[in-house]
Amino acid sequence: MKTYQYTFLLSLLALVCCRSEEPVRQSEEEQHGERQNTGVAGFYLLNEGNMGSNKSTLDYYDFTAATYRRNIYAGVNPEVPKELGDVGNDLQIYGGRLYAVINCSNKVEVMDARTCRRIGQVDIPNCRYIRFHGRYAYVTSYAGPVVIKPDYEQQGYVARFDTASLQVEGRCLTGFQPDELEIAGGRIYVANSGGYMVPNYENTLSVIDLESFAETGRIEVAVNLHRVRADRHGQLWVSSRGDYYDTPSRLYCLDAATGTVTDTVSMAVSDMTLVGDSLYVCATEWSYIEMKDVVTYGIVDVRTHKLLSRRFITDGTEQQIKKPYGIAVHPVTRDIYVTDAKNYVTPGTLYCFSLEGVLKWSVRTGDIPAHFAFLWK
Repeated sequence: MKTYQYTFLLSLLALVCCRSEEPVRQSEEEQHGERQNTGVAGFYLLNEGNMGSNKSTLDYYDFTAATYRRNIYAGVNPEVPKELGDVGNDLQIYGGRLYAVINCSNKVEVMDARTCRRIGQVDIPNCRYIRFHGRYAYVTSYAGPVVIKPDYEQQGYVARFDTASLQVEGRCLTGFQPDELEIAGGRIYVANSGGYMVPNYENTLSVIDLESFAETGRIEVAVNLHRVRADRHGQLWVSSRGDYYDTPSRLYCLDAATGTVTDTVSMAVSDMTLVGDSLYVCATEWSYIEMKDVVTYGIVDVRTHKLLSRRFITDGTEQQIKKPYGIAVHPVTRDIYVTDAKNYVTPGTLYCFSLEGVLKWSVRTGDIPAHFAFLWK
């Protein structure tokens, strides 16, 4: 999950305990949209599932057939007892394999990217996000248990494992509760959140030398960091969740060469994706001051740092979306995909918009749809 304030965790765990155990739906297929013939075969969508309910699922949209299939992992891998696992937190394709980071199941699930057939798993406690370089995968880990504690003692780390053998070959300590990471210019940049340590959040990016796999320094940015992306102009774009009170969620630009913050964009960020020079952002920002969510949709030009739009959905469909949660942009057509987590305990919805922000189609997903991975032909 993307928010770790104390009240949210308590309320979510209460909902899980109160609801009856429901079996995950079997694989289903529906026709949506129009058939496309580009270099992109389709995309996977990882549904996080409610914490403690073991309901993370994997969906797939086929661009050639214009079909959407729900819960494909269970159908392809019927011999896996607990299916995909508890809380899917990241999804990436690398070297012909599909990697799903399953947070509370403490594992990275490894599958064939074409068939979704299970290859194996890598055991990493409280794992969060994954990136790749050469023969290795790099995964952030909170290391300790899920517990809110201002004096939390377990420092987080980045685990490195061989993508051929699936064996962990090293660990590098970071700050507390490290979230997203980015690899650029021979370095790994890690967003330390301190999300379990309310109100003592972390405020730094860890900088790890890729060759030596050792932390070389930290860059102060803002409290409760979450996302990090590198653009083609030598810049890092880093998001802060804020503290849900007086310090709002914001987007920061850093010069990667000097490690300094060069600009701030007054925009909340839950998820973001970079396509060319356009950084697409969606956010559901909770405030304990106003006791409500503030929803944001925006596009930032990373070259000029200008906010190009605060409303990329142009046909009024945003009124139907309760909790925008995940975002992706088709690398060829520039169609925009936004997920709605709704109330976090029932199936969500995936919306597909044209480049102009007009709804093309929508479909029911699993619980808490969040993470995309495009599959190239």
